[in-house]
Amino acid sequence: MSDQVQEIEVKYRVLGGTDGLEAALAARGAVLSAPVRQDDQAYAPETWNYGDDKQGVSFARLRTQDGRHLFTIKTPVANELAVVEHETTVGDREQMHHALLAMGFRPTMRIVKTRRTARLESGLLGVVSVCVDEVEHAGLFVEFEAVTRTESGEAAQEGLDVLARSLGVELERETVTYDLLVRAAVAAV
Repeated sequence: MSDQVQEIEVKYRVLGGTDGLEAALAARGAVLSAPVRQDDQAYAPETWNYGDDKQGVSFARLRTQDGRHLFTIKTPVANELAVVEHETTVGDREQMHHALLAMGFRPTMRIVKTRRTARLESGLLGVVSVCVDEVEHAGLFVEFEAVTRTESGEAAQEGLDVLARSLGVELERETVTYDLLVRAAVAAV
């Protein structure tokens, strides 16, 4: 087993709206929270470009939610949705932005979304976080996230995929992060 805790996620585009998804989650005892707005600025190292491999490269994010600012570093391990993550609150988003620039990061995409969350018991993976996101420019998504010390992010993702598909809701799996989905949607306009 690995000593590092990984955040493992699977992401799906929700086809047909949230009513069926919400009902399927509720039938399993997972009730979605009230919506919150998240304003995320993604950052990449100055030397990284879209299309380059992400594995082993650290990416940063500044998130503002309910007047609170979170700074996050994510380093993809198995793929870009299986990461080692470090997160802390910061008092001043603007100062943290300038600190990131000084550390050699550059802003990439701004991701603004409305998120509702729930917790779902999954058996093998324990309690899974469920996030239903309406992402500006990109659409409606649901993420299933587990925190694990497993060495195989892909094995955990397979388990999360089985859980997601067991809900019986029409979903289309995405294998990339929101910054790439928003970037593609904006470029298509």
